[in-house]
Amino acid sequence: MACALVTGGVRRIGRAIAQELALLGYDLAIHYHSSSASAERLRVQMESQGRTCKIYQANLERDRDILNLLERVKADFQDLEVLVNNASIFEPATIKNTEMELLDRHLAVNLKAPFFLIRDFARFVGTGNIINIIDTRMSKNDYTYAAYTLAKKSLADLTSMAALELAPDIRVNTLGAILFNLGKLAEAEKAARKAIASQPDRPEAYTNLGELLVVALLLEAKSPVHCG
Repeated sequence: MACALVTGGVRRIGRAIAQELALLGYDLAIHYHSSSASAERLRVQMESQGRTCKIYQANLERDRDILNLLERVKADFQDLEVLVNNASIFEPATIKNTEMELLDRHLAVNLKAPFFLIRDFARFVGTGNIINIIDTRMSKNDYTYAAYTLAKKSLADLTSMAALELAPDIRVNTLGAILFNLGKLAEAEKAARKAIASQPDRPEAYTNLGELLVVALLLEAKSPVHCG
């Protein structure tokens, strides 16, 4: 059975994405940083639904953890076909108030980790789909989250570069770019953020955005390069 790796796959949108991929029939490799109890509960839930699910702890601020993650997953799942770069950190600070440590953290988790996971997917897997999760605020030059916005803008550009380089064997896209084309992203993200704010302990509240990932994957299967 084909496997999907979801980074930051234990909570909120990442959890919803993992659940939707399981419904599509994928086995799951779930990355988490510190939520070990939540990761174990999700593993048990997925396996109770007949899916093979393994969990992988990694701190994506650390180079060694970034470089080891996909290799660890590939050792367990020879049929890895999908990479979802969902893990993200999101801390407020204007340019004037941003310290180097904060910028380094955002670039590491939101850009550097996806970059090298994409690289390793190309090296060790060679075919399949990569989906990078972005944010509509990147189009607004939101300086109140300067480091985050910059990292997500760069991730969008990385997606376009990778799509051109890795096609046709690997299709690379952003979830946001595809849904912009469908005219649904703003409404979907607004609803998802409202659900997250009002019901942080109910993963089913995030299902709508997870379902939209399914649309993204289906569109990607028909796309020679990318839709963004």
